[in-house]
Amino acid sequence: MNLSIKKLFSERLVLIPMNESFCSESYLNWLNDNEVYKYLESGGNYNIDSLKGYIENAIKNELFFWAICLKSNGKHIGNIKIEPINFRHQIGEFGILMGDKAEWGKGYAKEASKIVIDFCFKSLNLRKITLGVVESNKVAVTLYKKIGFEIEGIYKNHGFYDNRLENVLRMAIFNQEFINE
Repeated sequence: MNLSIKKLFSERLVLIPMNESFCSESYLNWLNDNEVYKYLESGGNYNIDSLKGYIENAIKNELFFWAICLKSNGKHIGNIKIEPINFRHQIGEFGILMGDKAEWGKGYAKEASKIVIDFCFKSLNLRKITLGVVESNKVAVTLYKKIGFEIEGIYKNHGFYDNRLENVLRMAIFNQEFINE
């Protein structure tokens, strides 16, 4: 499949394919801020070289990975990706990081998520998007439910997050064009 990653737009946001220009001190600070990364698989102990390597690897592997930027001023406030993608089964794994804490609670995560999900269903022809979320991350669980994700399963005591053993919810949203009525 020969698909190129392109910019995506919403009312207040532009999602720009991840590139080296986003390798910045502010992005690095997000990854090393416990309040930002406490529910993520990655985070902490990053340096500018490891961040640069991460971005270079994403570009080399042609991942569907975008920087979330404000239309009004171009400010980079987070990242969003669909990776990995299994095109045989038409399933992609969703991930989002809202790094700029000054922009939390303004609806940007929901707005960015909706345009990426729409892109996945319409342009990538995916039938299902999945994600994992720590059960105690109530803000994220509520957001995903509002977008249309449903809980498919629970991994009990799955991992340590914020130094506590936590359950992880597996959630999914389906492309309605693939649903047999």
